[in-house]
This record gives sequence, structure tokens and C-alpha cells, in this order.
Amino acid sequence: MSTPGNGSVLERVRGLVREVAKFGAVGGLGVLVNLGVFNLIRSTTDLQVVRASVIATVVAIATNYLGFRYFAYRDRAHGDAAGRTRELVLFVAFSAIGLVIENGVLYVATYGFGWGGPVASNVFKFIGIGTATVFRFWSYRTWVFKALPTPLAATPAEPMPEPAPLPKPDRRPEPLPEPEPANN
Repeated sequence: MSTPGNGSVLERVRGLVREVAKFGAVGGLGVLVNLGVFNLIRSTTDLQVVRASVIATVVAIATNYLGFRYFAYRDRAHGDAAGRTRELVLFVAFSAIGLVIENGVLYVATYGFGWGGPVASNVFKFIGIGTATVFRFWSYRTWVFKALPTPLAATPAEPMPEPAPLPKPDRRPEPLPEPEPANN
């Protein structure tokens, strides 16, 4: 996963499938958190639908960051504080855009079309989550959790040439003289 553009097409497809599976596992947990918090708020408070959804989305975003950082994209971790700060700022920014996409769908359904019942709210929240997920997957893998470059020594641009054969001597070396017998 952390070597974009390297390897065969099959290796890259396998890496993408693994990445999508990990993203889906973290995202699936995030969906459960999102819908659970949304329905808990809706059933226990008088908050409006979209406000409850925004709160639930923020809780899910926090959960997802931990899952992405320490599970899905742990091989893309930045070791320095500046890299981690950049990653977190980008994650929050792209998550905020995803929040607008997700809750925009719910807002239009609820206030634009008047579909504000409990079942309709959950259906359109789920559709909003799905729509925002496509954006989040692209933005997180492209900008937030970018694949780290591979070390230059590990992937040479050209294969090393075979060493030239050693030249053969023109003549054979003289044999060593016989040792004299020892007088004991």
C-alpha cells in the first residue's frame, strides 16, 4: 500500500483491495457510531434532525480518525510532529467537507422535500453517509494519508549491471620451490 506506482498491476490491485477493505472496516464502525449517536440524540432530545446528525457525524469523525491512523493507514504514519499536525489538519478539513455533503443530503430531504420522519431521516442519513464516503476515501488516501515514498536505495531506477569478469593472467605463475627436508 505504501509504494504507489511500483509493482505489477496485479500487486497494485491487491493493495487497493486491501486498502478498501481496511477503509471499509473502519468506515463500517464509523457508520454504526454515526447512526447510533444520531438515533440516541433523536430519541432522547428535541434537537432538530440536522443538528443531531452533525453531532453524530463529529463523534464518528473522531472515531474514524483513530481507526484510520492506527489501523487502515498505520503504514503511512509520519514520524515527526509537523507531519502528524499536517495530517490531522487535512483530516479535519476533508472530514468537514464530508460532513457538509452527508448532512446536505439529509437537509434537502428533511427541509426541501419534507421527508422528516424517523425512517426517512435514517434512510437519507445513510444515503448522505454513502455519498460522503466516496469523497472521503479519495481525499484521505490522496491528501491526508499519502503513501510515503520508498527509500531510494530499495528501488533502483535501473538494475545493477553484472560486474565485468576479471582478466585472465597471460602466464601461469611459477610453482613454489620444494621445501628442504628438516634435519632432526
